[in-house]
Amino acid sequence: MRRFRNLVIGGIQNKVLNLILLTIILLTAAFTAVSVYQGRMLAQLAAESGENQKKTISEIASSAMDQVVTQSLLRSNKAAARMTDDVFDAAAARVTFLADCATRLFAHAEDYALQPFAPPDPADDGAWTAKTLFADGVDGRDPAVAAKVGLTANLADTMISLCPAFGTAAVYVALPEGVHFYVSSLSSGWLTDGKVRSYDPRERGWYQQAAQAGGLIFTDGEWDAATGAYCVECAMPVFGPEGSLQAVVGTDLFLNDIEAALTDYLVEGEYHLLITQKGRAVLPMQAEAFPMAESDRDGDLRASQNEFLSATVSDALQEKNTGIALGRLNSGDYYMAAASIPSTGWVLLSAFDQSIANQHERTLIDSVSRLQEEATATYQDKMAKTRVSTQILFALMILLTLGCALALGKRIVKPLNTITERISELREGNLEFQMDDAYRTGDEVQALAESFAALSHKTLEYMDTVKRVAAEKERISTELSLATKIQEAMLPHIIPAFPDRADFDIIGSMDPAKEVGGDFYDYFLIDDNHLCMLIADVSGKGVPAALFMMASKIILQSVAMLGGTPAEILTRTNEAICSNNEAQMFVTVWLGILELSTGKLTCANAGHEYPVFKRPGGDFELYKDRHGFVIGGMKSAKYREYEMQLEPGAKLFVYTDGVPEASNDRQELFGTERMIQALNRTKDAAPLDLLKNMRKAVDSFVLDAEQFDDLTMMCLEYKGPEAAGQENGPRKK
Repeated sequence: MRRFRNLVIGGIQNKVLNLILLTIILLTAAFTAVSVYQGRMLAQLAAESGENQKKTISEIASSAMDQVVTQSLLRSNKAAARMTDDVFDAAAARVTFLADCATRLFAHAEDYALQPFAPPDPADDGAWTAKTLFADGVDGRDPAVAAKVGLTANLADTMISLCPAFGTAAVYVALPEGVHFYVSSLSSGWLTDGKVRSYDPRERGWYQQAAQAGGLIFTDGEWDAATGAYCVECAMPVFGPEGSLQAVVGTDLFLNDIEAALTDYLVEGEYHLLITQKGRAVLPMQAEAFPMAESDRDGDLRASQNEFLSATVSDALQEKNTGIALGRLNSGDYYMAAASIPSTGWVLLSAFDQSIANQHERTLIDSVSRLQEEATATYQDKMAKTRVSTQILFALMILLTLGCALALGKRIVKPLNTITERISELREGNLEFQMDDAYRTGDEVQALAESFAALSHKTLEYMDTVKRVAAEKERISTELSLATKIQEAMLPHIIPAFPDRADFDIIGSMDPAKEVGGDFYDYFLIDDNHLCMLIADVSGKGVPAALFMMASKIILQSVAMLGGTPAEILTRTNEAICSNNEAQMFVTVWLGILELSTGKLTCANAGHEYPVFKRPGGDFELYKDRHGFVIGGMKSAKYREYEMQLEPGAKLFVYTDGVPEASNDRQELFGTERMIQALNRTKDAAPLDLLKNMRKAVDSFVLDAEQFDDLTMMCLEYKGPEAAGQENGPRKK
């Protein structure tokens, strides 16, 4: 190993330089050969694949569009048919229900009183009312006719309820006597020059078809006599016990509603056509959009001059259609799909313009051709620039790599030499090997130096750690003791709390599970006549909960002293805490304001435990008030309040969950029931004694088990203004 100036010949530094230089040469040669070969191959491949891509794209696009159109048209056709069938089914259900009601009515006519009936009145427009129309020559004052119509009028309420509930335009009951009893929200349609027109339902096709069929029927499209709208009639006969026709009930099914619903299933180039069992199109407006000859508008489409349309309709009505058919109508080539409508036996025919499907294929081919031309020109330009840039880049990379190799080799060797010199200097009394910046190389050299340093520092660091831990424990113990005293000082601790007030007695206690706790209570006079009481439980335990408890207590007391109801106090407190609650802690709060002169107690609960009340002469009972959300949980939370009237002698006991959730060594909870029983055992005791007795009851239950949560309680006894007057004399208001 020889040294020439700063370069060591034959050492690690020289070997690193040679390795990197050889690697660069090999990579440059390989990259150049691959680049030249790939350039020629790509140029040839681009020329050969252009036409193949266009052909393949055309075939795939055509096939894909056929599949997409077929699947989409089938789904659209079936969905539209189901929707249409649902409309007819709903109409059939309403008519069947009305027929059942009419059958029972006519079968038990003696059980019903005759009801009044009236002709259409324009003043009733917009309201669902029952109306009566008579055929020419039928007198509504005739006793027999009037009796039949009066009996039928018992169905008025049922018919009125059917219309708005199901969106039905009208329902009716036609009598063989030539009477039309119906319900709708339109009356003026039956008036001409202010007079009610005559109307004979017996001459209508729906009446005759229903009577002849003896069951539920749907008519072909026709024009409604009252509104002039195009509709389908759903009708059903009602027979008497002897088989005589008593009435025909029915409803109007306006096809413009079906047409509007079908429009929701249409896309560009798609059309729907509703066809009856007779092959007739019943949606004229849809028929105008459907591309077929004028001669097919109102006739039987099975006899259409267009063979494709004729065959499709014939197969659909015979339920021979199993998929998509492609054929030519008079305006172009169309895909066709048909679905039956079970409730009527009709067929919904859907068509899609093939030219729109092919339009996407043509657009795709044009876009691909344009992109190929642009890509070829861009590729040739980029390749020329890349060759020049690559040559310059390789020249710079070689120079830069050689320089880096020299620096890297020197960096590798230098820390090894330094470590060797430092180890040779170690003597007795100076055995500590210290890390130096020269060893921090981020590789095995640094790992070697760190191993030497860790070995020499191990004993000293262990002793220093022991000393620091002992000192830290002492400091923490002192600080926790001081925190406990500060927390105790923040809570009310004077007994009695208000020595100069004889109209009430209140006391509270808090025993933390750790050195400091998250529970707190407070009571203070807002003014001479209002006592504010609160108890709260902060989420978590220890120092974080204690800090959050102190902040919450200060905010609650400050907001309460500003005035307001309990709900307003909790709302403002929640907004203040949520505005700067990065620790995402929360607190449950029960807050009450007692009006001392009247005994009225107004309270609000933010997710806290239920309070316990005792009325004069009664027992302590749990009061299940309505909880709001916890304070600090959600800034927009709102709180409700409630009121209670306290009579002299009434008592209030509030607590945190540490009381009912205190558990013994068998993991049994003290529970709310035991808590109520403990209160009632000494229910007449003073508040201070009640808290002491409750603590004794909890301790007797828990025994030697560790206290898991803070135990916080507060008790109030309301004595009333009379007690204050007896002891202190009349009070000034």
